[in-house]
Amino acid sequence: MDTASSQQRLRPLYITLPQRTLIVLCGPAGAGKSTFARNLVHANQHAGFAPTMIISSDYCRSVIFDDEASQQANREAFDLFHFIIAKRMRQNRTTIADSTAISWDARRNLLELAHRYNYQTCLFVFNITPDICLRHEQQRQRRVGADVINYHFGQLQQVLLNSPQEGWDQIYQLDEEDINHSAANIQLHVLPFTPTPEA
Repeated sequence: MDTASSQQRLRPLYITLPQRTLIVLCGPAGAGKSTFARNLVHANQHAGFAPTMIISSDYCRSVIFDDEASQQANREAFDLFHFIIAKRMRQNRTTIADSTAISWDARRNLLELAHRYNYQTCLFVFNITPDICLRHEQQRQRRVGADVINYHFGQLQQVLLNSPQEGWDQIYQLDEEDINHSAANIQLHVLPFTPTPEA
């Protein structure tokens, strides 16, 4: 397993991934995960990245309940979230799972899904402080509030401690500079998928 914290590594960070990789974003609400995902896709358009690679739990909530902030549709939204990811895996598509993934159950579900389809896994952990998350949240339509963000930050400490033992193929910790300058700081190289010829 490859791991790198934002303090331990040089920038830019060069990451090589097989095409059949599930990229999981993990961090508090307001950490900048969705912005990071969009910037990452835009910076790698030359490699065939497209916005449709990003599967967002907020988007799935809006599809189910016409409101991405609705918690009434939470279970149904994540059923759809996992369903779309699984369908993409069946087509050998690189996929970015955009949710908080801050609980072990959420990450385990994604790991199990990846293993079911023999996918590689790459976890980006957003080590972002609550004050920065709250500042980001003021620019969002969906706001969860300080209590939720502080709760997420407490869970984040367990993620930082436990994720190296969870079974991810690659783990990278990101800080605010990585989010603000993702195109310059993170360079992805995706290895094309070559189907095994049938005997």
